[in-house]
Amino acid sequence: MLSTQEDFDADLLASDLTVRLRALGAAKTATIRAVRREFSRRLARADASVVIQVALRILGQPGIASRFVAYELIWHHRGALRSLRAEELRLLGRGIDSWGAVDCFAGYLAGPAWRERQVPDTLISRWAASDDRWWRRAALVSTVPLNNKTRGGKGDIARTLAVCRLLVGDRDDMVVKALSWALREAAKRDPEAVSRFLVKHEPALASRVLREVHNKLRTGLKNPRKRRGA
Repeated sequence: MLSTQEDFDADLLASDLTVRLRALGAAKTATIRAVRREFSRRLARADASVVIQVALRILGQPGIASRFVAYELIWHHRGALRSLRAEELRLLGRGIDSWGAVDCFAGYLAGPAWRERQVPDTLISRWAASDDRWWRRAALVSTVPLNNKTRGGKGDIARTLAVCRLLVGDRDDMVVKALSWALREAAKRDPEAVSRFLVKHEPALASRVLREVHNKLRTGLKNPRKRRGA
């Protein structure tokens, strides 16, 4: 018997999921993901709005697991992912306060929504100008799904470098690391453009960014190990 939309009560599903996650405690990612897969199956035929509401209801629970599951529920529901707009991202991004939370948010939700032009470039630019280090990192990590093949990216060097340009002088460690990541992903798509970017902005860029991205361009690795005996 096929489920109907009346069978999908966001409050009940969120309550059930919250109880399951609390029972897991500090479980391994594979165990947490197994629970997420179960709920993805239960929500497969639900409207996008129901999936978004379930995700929002569990975001307030303590621990990174609830946030991870909330974002993955949307990521694995095509309709929900395609429904994301600026307001949904604002709500789903509330409380991001660690590199893990930011990278899940930007990698699973914000980046794909931006790539598909569900949200405007100006939204990401506003994040890049934020006083909050985590939103600045989110702006940079959102470029990764533009270029990463396994995340559905086909390459968008113009939008990537536009965001990177806004943060070349940022010295917050979390932002510096994200800038390196963004440029290294872009280098897989257009190494010449990234190389020109490094030359143009070399005086402003952090040494970590210059070192890691140059390594990527030269060797394909962020931190190539020295040859033994060298």
